[in-house]
Amino acid sequence: MPLNEVTITRAIIDRFFRKLMDHLEVDVAVVGGGPAGLVASYFLAKAGKKVAIFERKLSIGGGMWGGGMMFNEIVVQKEAKPILDMFGIRTSEYKKGYYTADAIESVSTICSQAVRAGAVVFNCITVEDVVIREGRIVGLVITWSPVEMTGLHVDPLSIRAGNVIDATGHDTEVLRVIERKADVRLNTETGKLLGERSLWAEKAEKVTIDNTREICPGVYVAGMSANAAFGGPRMGPIFGGMLLSGKRAAELIINSK
Repeated sequence: MPLNEVTITRAIIDRFFRKLMDHLEVDVAVVGGGPAGLVASYFLAKAGKKVAIFERKLSIGGGMWGGGMMFNEIVVQKEAKPILDMFGIRTSEYKKGYYTADAIESVSTICSQAVRAGAVVFNCITVEDVVIREGRIVGLVITWSPVEMTGLHVDPLSIRAGNVIDATGHDTEVLRVIERKADVRLNTETGKLLGERSLWAEKAEKVTIDNTREICPGVYVAGMSANAAFGGPRMGPIFGGMLLSGKRAAELIINSK
């Protein structure tokens, strides 16, 4: 059978817009498709939640793709190794308590399993605003990342979400919009973003889990966003805290009333 270029185009447009229409209202909108966001999405989808991941870049995986300084190996500590084991990702013990894994295998495997669990990824999409009702964030305002990058005057669209996870990493993109535009106090010491501190792997890996929580009504922080929000240090190319933080964010939402 000969291939028809218009049929190919119709198939892409039809299937994409069907997917988008089905996710204009979701249980959880995860902003940022790095390790924390992907792990959170996996566990949420496995629990039966409708989950959409909005990633501003063309690719998912955040900083995990490049390991450390583009040496595409990652390190996890023993506490996080069970998560990689659960996904079937191969690890190798380097020293007692330190395990390495291939960064590419790790990202691609976690993403694949999150999607197979039911999470849907929308890449090249930026969150430029939030929707607030009665002091609670109930939705996101989205646009194409290339539109934002080129400064085109194009109005965005909106989605509804029962909960939002800011997993955008160092930039805390959703929280910065809330801080700048919304009359909502964050659950930090000052009510504002405290900002990321200098690298300290041991401390950062511990406080990442503690900082993973609801930061304002309807919004949770996970991964490096959690430390940047609450004034914790960065941790560099050890990713156990990212994985454990994503799992904790999902558990908090699943167990919330």
